[in-house]
Amino acid sequence: MPSRDPMLRIHDMLESIRGIEKAVSRKSYRDYERSWLLRSAVERGIEVISEASRHLSRDLKSQHKAVRWKDIAGIGNILRHEYQRVDSRIIWKALKDDLPPLKEALLVMKASLTNPLPRNDKK
Repeated sequence: MPSRDPMLRIHDMLESIRGIEKAVSRKSYRDYERSWLLRSAVERGIEVISEASRHLSRDLKSQHKAVRWKDIAGIGNILRHEYQRVDSRIIWKALKDDLPPLKEALLVMKASLTNPLPRNDKK
């Protein structure tokens, strides 16, 4: 099966981030902690982000060293296989601290793939 275009992966990640942002808008940690539905929706969004991140090239990711790519990839495994270890405080902190810089990096990636810089190839 051919690999999906990186733009599609970036789109999936941005869509999940926007969905998470909308879901937790005007919610407190207490609201999040008390709502099984909200926690489940956020965790599913993070799973999508995690899986899609694994399919972005090293080249793309290396342009955004401040993003914790290894942790993003790893959290999906925890959510899928070690769900009993999920700590809602850690997820909430990641939403507040890690999603905004990830979103910014993805928007930059998207722009660079949409409008690549002209190359100076003179023969």
